[in-house]
Amino acid sequence: MAKKPTIALIYDFDGTLSPGNIQEFGFIQAIGKDAKGFWKANQELSEKNDASGILCYMYMMLQKANAESVSLSRASFQRFGKDVELFNGVKEWFSLINEYGKSIGVSIEHYINSSGLIEMIEGTPIAKEFKKIYACSYLYDVDGKAIWPAVAVDYTAKTQFLFKINKGIESISDNKKINEYVAEEERPIPFRNMIYFGDGETDIPCMKLIKGQGGHSIAVYKPGSSKKKATAEKLIKENRVNFVCPADYSENKEMYKVVKTIIDKIKADVEFNNLQKSHKSKACIKSVTDNE
Repeated sequence: MAKKPTIALIYDFDGTLSPGNIQEFGFIQAIGKDAKGFWKANQELSEKNDASGILCYMYMMLQKANAESVSLSRASFQRFGKDVELFNGVKEWFSLINEYGKSIGVSIEHYINSSGLIEMIEGTPIAKEFKKIYACSYLYDVDGKAIWPAVAVDYTAKTQFLFKINKGIESISDNKKINEYVAEEERPIPFRNMIYFGDGETDIPCMKLIKGQGGHSIAVYKPGSSKKKATAEKLIKENRVNFVCPADYSENKEMYKVVKTIIDKIKADVEFNNLQKSHKSKACIKSVTDNE
C-alpha cells in the first residue's frame, strides 16, 4: 500500500498570520514606546552601524526592557504572545485544512518560518498547531532572563529551514545533516509538496525557491490595504509567486479555495507519478522475463 503523501504548509508570521509585527502586541506597550518610534529607532541603529535589522531589533528589545525594568523571561515573552492579534479565520484554519487533507488521503503538516520571536509565537493560541516553529530566539541566563540572541532569522536564513523541512531535520543547531546528500525520493517532504505563505521582502527568496522547485507560493496581504495588495500583486507580476490572496483564512474565502485546489493538485501529481513508476516497473519485469 502506497504511503500517504505529506504536504507542508509553511507560514511567515508577521503580516501573514498576524496583521502587525509580533513585538507590537504587548511588548512595545510594556516598555512605554509606540510601534512607529521603535521601528524608526531600529532602522537608524541598523543603518548607522551597517548591521542586521533583525539583530538590532533583538538588541533593542533587551536594552529597552532593561531600562524600563520589564521582565524578559521566556514566560513573560509568552504572556506578550497572548495579546498578538491574528487575521480573520486563522484560529480555525488548521483544523479546517487538516480535516480536508484527511478526507482526501493526505497528511498535512504546518510550520512557521519567521523573523519574529519564537518565544512570543509560543504564547499565541495557535502555537500548538505547528510541527516546528523556526524563528528568532534568545539565550537565557541561570535566572531565566534573556541575555543574548540565540537565533536570528533574516531572509537568507529562512531558506535553510526549507531544506530542513525537506530533509526532515528539526534541529536548528544541526550543521551536519543539512549538508549531507539525500536522494530526492528519500526526502520526507519534496519541495513540490510545499505551500509557502508570505507577505513581504523577507519571504521572497523562500517563495521563489519553492515555486522554482515545483511547489506553490502564496503572497498574502492585509484585507482593505491597497498598499499591501499592490506589494503582493507585484510579486505575481514578477513571477515570484503562484497566487495572491487577502489574508482571510475563513472557510470558503479565496485563501481556502486556493489552498484546497493546490492540495488536490499535489495529491493528483503524486498519484500520477506513482502510476508512471508502476507501469515502468511492470515493463522492466516483463523485459527480464522475456529474455530468460
